[in-house]
Amino acid sequence: MGEFPDFISDLPQSIIENILTRLSIREAIRTSVLSSRWRYKWSTLTDLVFDEKCVSPSTDRCVVETNLVRFVTGVLLLHQGPIHKFQLSTSFLQCRPDIDQWLLFLSRNGIKELVLELGEGEFRAPSCLFNCLKLTRLELCHCEFDPPRCFKGFSSLKSLNLHQILVAPEVIESLISGCPLLEFLSLSYFDSLVLSISAPNLMYLYLDGEFKDIFLENTPKLVAISVSMYMHEDVTDFEQSSDYNLVKFLGGVPLLEKLVGYIYFTKYLSIGDDPGRLPITYIHLKTIELYQVSFEDANEVLVLLRLVTHSPNLKELKVSASPIQLFPLEEEGFDLFERDYFDYQLPRLETVKMTDVSGIRNELEFIRFLLGTSPVLETVIVSSSLTDKDAKMDMVVELLRYPRVSPQAQFLFLQD
Repeated sequence: MGEFPDFISDLPQSIIENILTRLSIREAIRTSVLSSRWRYKWSTLTDLVFDEKCVSPSTDRCVVETNLVRFVTGVLLLHQGPIHKFQLSTSFLQCRPDIDQWLLFLSRNGIKELVLELGEGEFRAPSCLFNCLKLTRLELCHCEFDPPRCFKGFSSLKSLNLHQILVAPEVIESLISGCPLLEFLSLSYFDSLVLSISAPNLMYLYLDGEFKDIFLENTPKLVAISVSMYMHEDVTDFEQSSDYNLVKFLGGVPLLEKLVGYIYFTKYLSIGDDPGRLPITYIHLKTIELYQVSFEDANEVLVLLRLVTHSPNLKELKVSASPIQLFPLEEEGFDLFERDYFDYQLPRLETVKMTDVSGIRNELEFIRFLLGTSPVLETVIVSSSLTDKDAKMDMVVELLRYPRVSPQAQFLFLQD
């Protein structure tokens, strides 16, 4: 009886590579048993991703740590050719000299994408990391980042993600400005940081932390911004200035398409002297999402109105209200909607979602303003924070009385 043909080994090299790239590194190595021709096929993989699943599970942390170090070291020793991507995601290896050795090896093999997601510890990025000049993507989590004085930046870097990194503010600014091709930037879990960002090719910006002040000095190509800002007690945690933060932060982003702001973002934007009309029109802005807006604060409501009325192509608006305070509304907020805002038109606005609405005047007046200025409005979704059923029904009845310039505009009231 003749031998069966070895169809697997006779597959074209491109198909074999495609199969291997769809497997985890552990599964790819196991293909060595398929045939002698497959024994080292995995060793030319250009993308290497490691985590705890690479080794057998154990309740003994030291055993997992030891086995993972051996596994990663063994893979790198047997690897052939360039390594384009190296990702290590584990909470077991926090501060190991082995990581330094791996990074030294990678710096000599043309690494382009480096992701280190480590557990909280005292890992300090070694100097060899700053010799990886072909990097296009860098993600670091839980480490100390202190480049040498001679470091001028990553000239090819397009994506930078720093999460809970111990680093000096001036180092971050220098790093960003030293990456002229940077398109994606994410900074999270930073404390009391005053930050200036100069990145002429930046398109996507994500910020999450206790930022005291932010300057977008040279970011003309930004299309998407997402910001979460935290503070302890009051607005004085932010830097105080007569300059209007709304203009300072969003005055130089003419290509913006999506804006998302979480806790305290509108509070931050409202600081400073309102100049009246903004010096910019966001003709590309189609989506605005602002969360925990204080409708009791006239300055925050004014920020919301400024953004909406300066975005003529806005299609989707999502706003959540912050919980009402125990003190009464300031009278200065009452004339916000008695100005010339009803002279504006929102010709593209189709969907509005308002959540945590408590029924205070500025909330209802804002909804009335949207109904009266949006000729193609289709859906207005409202959810209330009111617990009293009668108060909630009174609010619904009032909203339904407001005139709508769009004949197809419909309310949808959500139950909590």
